[in-house]
Amino acid sequence: MSLSKQIIQWITEQISTGQWPNGTKLPAQRQLALTLGVNRSTLQEAIDELKADGILSSKVGSSTYVSNDSWSMLLKQKQPNWQKYIEASIHKPNFQTIQLINEFEQDESIIRLSTGELAPSLLPTAEIQASLQKLQLEGKAIGYSSPQGSLKLRVALCDYLKNRGITTSPENICIVSGGLQALQLIAVGLMETGSVVFQDEFSYLNSIHPFQSFGMQMQSVDSNNQDGKIIQMRRGKRQGIYYAIPTLHNPTGRIWSLEEKESFYAMCQSLQLPIIEDDVYFELSFDALTPSLKSIDTTGRVLYLGSVSKTLSPGLRIGWIVAPSPVIKRLADIKMQMDYGSSAFSQEIVTYWLTSGLYEKHIEKLKEELKRRAALMESLLEKYFKEIASWESSKGGFYIWIKFNEPIVTTDFFMNLLNQKVLINPGYIYEPKDTYHIRLSYSYISDKELIEGLQTLYSEAIKKSREFN
Repeated sequence: MSLSKQIIQWITEQISTGQWPNGTKLPAQRQLALTLGVNRSTLQEAIDELKADGILSSKVGSSTYVSNDSWSMLLKQKQPNWQKYIEASIHKPNFQTIQLINEFEQDESIIRLSTGELAPSLLPTAEIQASLQKLQLEGKAIGYSSPQGSLKLRVALCDYLKNRGITTSPENICIVSGGLQALQLIAVGLMETGSVVFQDEFSYLNSIHPFQSFGMQMQSVDSNNQDGKIIQMRRGKRQGIYYAIPTLHNPTGRIWSLEEKESFYAMCQSLQLPIIEDDVYFELSFDALTPSLKSIDTTGRVLYLGSVSKTLSPGLRIGWIVAPSPVIKRLADIKMQMDYGSSAFSQEIVTYWLTSGLYEKHIEKLKEELKRRAALMESLLEKYFKEIASWESSKGGFYIWIKFNEPIVTTDFFMNLLNQKVLINPGYIYEPKDTYHIRLSYSYISDKELIEGLQTLYSEAIKKSREFN
C-alpha cells in the first residue's frame, strides 16, 4: 500500500474509533508530517483525497477538521463533539513549538540541546536506591499527607533554608509537587481574574500557562530598568504580583546582585506589590551567592519557592512554598482538594537526604560536573559561534543564553533543526517577539551529542545568516 493510502487508512481509523470525533481540528500539517515521518506533500495528497470524499473539510483561513456532513454525520450520532469541549475549556493550549518540544524530548534519537533537566547519569540513582533500605517507615508516614506536607520534612527544611538566610517555621511551609504546582496553587488560591502578573522580559512563565489560563494578564518588565511608576501605571487598581528568578534566571542564567535585590524589594514594598521568588536553581551556583530576597523580607511580601527537581530528581515531584501562615493555610487547603498531598514516599526520601548530609555531598559533586560541562560548551561556542553570536559565561545551573547577531531564530529555523534531529528552546517561547536567542543547556546531553548538536546548529545558523548579508 502506498504511503498516501496508509495515511488515509490511519486517519480514517482515528475517526471511526472515536479518537478524532466529529469537529476535531487536525494537528498542523508540519507537526503531523513529522509525527508520521512523511513528507508534507505525501500528507497533503492523503488529506486532499479525504476532503474529496467529504470526510475532512477546511474552513477559509483556518485548519483542517473532521467533516460534519455525509459519512462523518453517522459518527456524530454516537460520539460527543469533544473539540467543542476542548476549545471552550479554561486552560490555554501551549504554543505549537512547546508541544513539539514536549513530544520530541521523548525520542531517544533526538539531540536535546536545550533540555532543562539533569541527564540520567547525573541523578544519584544508586544512592537513592541504597537510602531506601535505611528509611524508617511507619504506617502513618506513608498514608495520606497532612495538608501542609510531612512535618519531618518541613522541620528539615527549616534547618536547610538557613543556608539561604531564611529563618522560618514548619507552620510557614507547604510541601508541593514541584515548583509548577506552587505557581498553579498561587494562581487559583490567591489571585483574582483580571489581575496582573509582572515578570522579566524573557520569562519561563511564557512557556507555561499557570496564570494566563485563569484570566490573568502577563506584563513583561525590563530587568535592567524596573521603573516603579511604569509598573504602577500598568497595574492601575488591579490586584498584582511580581514573579522573579533572581538567582540563575531561566532562561538567561542571570544572577542579581545584592544591591539589585534590595532595590527591587524596596520598589515592591513601596508599590504594595507581593513577590514570588523562584529559587529552584540556587544550589547549582558555581560561586558564593548573595542572600535570597526572602532573607531580606520584613513584611511577609515574598512567597519563596524551592524544589529538588533540578538537583536530586524531577521524578520525586517535591517542592515547597515558604510564606505567611494565612497564605500557607489557603494553599494547603486547595492542594488537598486537588491531590490529597504530595507523595509520602518522596517526602520520606527527601527528608532522609536533607538530614543525613547526602544531599549536600551530592550537590557538591553535581556542581563540579556541571562546571566541566559548561566549560566544554563555552569552548565549543568560542570555536564556532564567536563571529555570529554573543553570550555570557555560565554562572551555574544548566544554561547559556546565546544571542545571534541576526534575527535568525524563527519557527522555520526551529523546524529545520528538528528535521536534523536537534531540538532547541528558541527565545520566542520566552518572549514571543524574540528572534535572536536560544537557551542552550549543558546539563542533559553527552559530550559527543553536545559537539554534534552545536555543529549542526552552527551550520544552520550560518545558512540563515547568509540571507541577511
